[in-house]
Amino acid sequence: MGMTTSASVPAGPQGAIAGGGTVTDRLVEANERYASAFTDPGMDARPVLNVAIVACMDARLDLHKALGLQLGDCHTIRNAGGVVTDDVIRSLTISQRALGTRSVVLIHHTGCGLESLTEEFRHELEMEVGQRPAWAVEAFRDVDQDVRQSMQRVRTSPFLVHTDDVRGFVFDVQTGLLREIDPA
Repeated sequence: MGMTTSASVPAGPQGAIAGGGTVTDRLVEANERYASAFTDPGMDARPVLNVAIVACMDARLDLHKALGLQLGDCHTIRNAGGVVTDDVIRSLTISQRALGTRSVVLIHHTGCGLESLTEEFRHELEMEVGQRPAWAVEAFRDVDQDVRQSMQRVRTSPFLVHTDDVRGFVFDVQTGLLREIDPA
């Protein structure tokens, strides 16, 4: 039996939800319901646990539930693959230097889409749109090695002041368990 999610709503042409509206319309309506009962929690932008988490954008990763986190506990930085790029370093630098985080947790996962891509993806985009993307795909074949590379990028960045507590994990999308990766 397949899992049903809110994304399973029948959609018609151009993503219109059966019965009217787009997915974005549905999200805006959900926000209106949320806001009607919202009360300002009185939180600061500084995460309570002084931790920043870098993870893949994969929709199967519910980081707050998987890690027992509450609103305000952490900074969450997500991108394709959970790869430590220049922009991730930018976000981590602001998180540490301006907002007090001291720990970094990196989370990749099993079955990542970046394992099936190559840098050829950039070439194909260039051929299609007539402009080469400025960014690298950051594809990988070995998720453990990519976590190690990401840990190394964080630990060696001259912009980050807290690099002693950097740990990397692979989240198993079938069991929900984290497996820690030895940085060596």
